Amino acid sequence: MTDLTALLLLVVFATLVATGARHWRIPAPSLLVVGGLLIGLLPWIPDVQVTPEVISVVVLPPLLYASAEEIPWRELRVVWRPVTVLAFGLVLATAAAVGAVASAVTPLNTTMAFVLGAVLASTDPVAVTALGRKIALPPRIQVLVQSESLFNDATSLVLFKVAVGTAIAEHAVTLPAAGGQFLALGGGGALIGAGVAGAVALIRRRTEDPILETVIALVTPYAAYVLAEDLHTSGVTAVVVAGVVLGSTGHKLSNATIRLQVHAVYGTVIFLLESVVFALIGLELPALVRQLTVDEHGWPLGVLAVATTVIAVRLLGVVPLSAVMQRRRGNGPVTWRIPAVVSWAGTRGVMPLAAALSIPLTADDGTPLPHRPLILVLTTGVVVLTLVLQGFTLAPVVRWSKIALEPEHTAREEARARAGLAKAGLDCLDELEAVEAAPVTLINQLRRGLLARLDQADADQDDDAAPSSSSSATGYRELRRTVIAAETATLQRLYADNHISDLTRRRLQRKLDLEEAGLGDE
Repeated sequence: MTDLTALLLLVVFATLVATGARHWRIPAPSLLVVGGLLIGLLPWIPDVQVTPEVISVVVLPPLLYASAEEIPWRELRVVWRPVTVLAFGLVLATAAAVGAVASAVTPLNTTMAFVLGAVLASTDPVAVTALGRKIALPPRIQVLVQSESLFNDATSLVLFKVAVGTAIAEHAVTLPAAGGQFLALGGGGALIGAGVAGAVALIRRRTEDPILETVIALVTPYAAYVLAEDLHTSGVTAVVVAGVVLGSTGHKLSNATIRLQVHAVYGTVIFLLESVVFALIGLELPALVRQLTVDEHGWPLGVLAVATTVIAVRLLGVVPLSAVMQRRRGNGPVTWRIPAVVSWAGTRGVMPLAAALSIPLTADDGTPLPHRPLILVLTTGVVVLTLVLQGFTLAPVVRWSKIALEPEHTAREEARARAGLAKAGLDCLDELEAVEAAPVTLINQLRRGLLARLDQADADQDDDAAPSSSSSATGYRELRRTVIAAETATLQRLYADNHISDLTRRRLQRKLDLEEAGLGDE
């Protein structure tokens, strides 16, 4: 079997499993990991080894970018304090605790145990976003979990580079040097990401070609990552910053047709990459286990101990922070529900795997790094265990906590917003009628459709009695686009005034885009 054939079979397998997960309404990453693990255990399946470049350069940038684009800037400003505490304090505490436990229960020495701690110190944004996509968490909690998983990677990356530098050079790194490295990695990556986002925004404002816009959207995360890495800063931070900036302004940079096409293409790419990468995590674990030496065969105990440490440290760190934040807001008695969900949502995934794969094979003196295969097995084992355990149980935990938004809540919010858009469209028609800017028959036709929306009639009634003549059809399209522009402006104002959530804004914007694209060209 050639590599190309194996890759095609993996894509087909991952796509089928992910499609089944959607149909059965279970977390796709968890099912993909289990499926990959079962396939990897078959005796006739060849060993699967993934190079670090495939994960860090090919897979990670678009997945990180897609996750960052979903973070609304408004909610991010609200949760930046707890995100900062978790991204620094909790990462350091987790790395130290994992290092201590690993040195006690595995053959790893202190230095290599700290490398493992740095690898597993941060939650994974790709896994968190994929797991949380189907769970209706309150916007603030969703943004908190997702933002933390994105921004704590910079801290974890610095720790990892410090730990690896100590392991290969056999000398300790000073605290000032580590602080300077963090500023260079995180700060430099943030500046490069903002610069790439600004350049892309300028280009997109001057582009009306859907194909070119799609290419720009696909290239943007790779450009941010590669440029940052070439300048010896954090490519992860650059991609995250670029994604957050463009995600908050992207709807203003292009028209409806372009937004729909970019969304469709990017959605397909993300689906394929997520499906393949989570299947690979499970698929390569048996191959990694077969590379272990005799003294490393106690790895299952190590995986269990490290995974328990990761989960326990997160719970012990999140609960006090949540209690302090709840007392400061003064919203009644302190509740365990929010920290329980935030703690259980901190799964590991693609990022730790990419970091572990990038550990050098040898030290500076040419000697092999001790127990490198064991670190890969422990990392992959913890990733698999957290994805399966936390992934399959996150939805029940959310239901048990009773903090998830009920479908009726989202429906009522969207209904109110749709009514507001319809009223804005009616006001626009009244203004056009007052200045005789359009034929009365076309204005009345659109008015009937908007009134039907206010009465919660079926959306198909908006297109009744379409004009038959070419001139009337052109006038209708122009008039409808004017009304859609007024509705879009009202939608943005509703979001800016905190009347609707970012999820509702995105849903209604997509409906307006579909309606505008359905008008066709003039």
